[in-house]
Amino acid sequence: MKRRNFLRTSLGAGLAAGTFMSLGGYEKAFAGKRLPSGTEYDLIAVMGGEPAAMFDMGIQALGGIGTFVKKGQKVLVKPNIGWDVVPEKGGNTNPALVKRIIEHCYRAGAKEVYVFDNTCDNWIKCYKNSGIEQAVKDAGAKIVPGNSESYYQEVTIPNAKKLSSAKVHELVLSSDVFINVPVLKHHSSAMMTGALKNMMGVVWDRGFWHRNNLNQCIADYALYSRKPQLNVMDAYNVMMRNGPRGVSVADLSNMKSLLISSDWVAIDAAGAKMMGREPSSVEHIALAAGMGIGKMDLSSMNIHRMKM
Repeated sequence: MKRRNFLRTSLGAGLAAGTFMSLGGYEKAFAGKRLPSGTEYDLIAVMGGEPAAMFDMGIQALGGIGTFVKKGQKVLVKPNIGWDVVPEKGGNTNPALVKRIIEHCYRAGAKEVYVFDNTCDNWIKCYKNSGIEQAVKDAGAKIVPGNSESYYQEVTIPNAKKLSSAKVHELVLSSDVFINVPVLKHHSSAMMTGALKNMMGVVWDRGFWHRNNLNQCIADYALYSRKPQLNVMDAYNVMMRNGPRGVSVADLSNMKSLLISSDWVAIDAAGAKMMGREPSSVEHIALAAGMGIGKMDLSSMNIHRMKM
């Protein structure tokens, strides 16, 4: 596979992100010849720009958003909006990235684009203070609440070990296209938050997950048939400690990066590497890979690295 040494030889060195960047390894990892658009990649990794511009570059390498969104379709964009914190704290997905993804969807001919999250803090404050509510409105999409059980419908998850059913937000069930937009960060219980764990924001009873082997429930949910067609990981300001809410900007590492993949195990594996962890050390990633949900071995992937 092309570029298979991208993370194995650089991010795979096992160094913490801050040390890695200070040594110049990050620059080397994203340097090199650009591959032609349209190539089939397992993962796109972009570094060095602002979130919106990095998405422009990254999605073009996958053939454009039209690869995933067709004219007249209903699209769900699911960022992390869990916390009542400002964008500079890195606790939620970058609003500029959310806005640009919505704009791409409409340019591809989407009929409707919706955004929501089942927040941890007060949803009204989370939506407002994260900057995401205004970004969604500016892009012409609709942001809807996730704070009432009436919005959720029970579904069955086949072959699950712990999470055999879940109440899932109606937008997940009714949308034609589902785009998952997590923010990469530390998590005190699950070790990290990424694409797989971002699904805790589409279900009603998260408490069950915490009481019944959190990591297994995260992996189990990924067996459900309504999977995201596209995962876009915000790794611009990465919370390295005190997650998932964070304490201050001192918790952040300014990585100025973005990851894109249709494989949410692969994108989480890459996120783990960026945080200085082996993917196999993050239990829910290893469980999901072992269940055949996606690829964890970055050395076997076709990874397109891009630098702005």
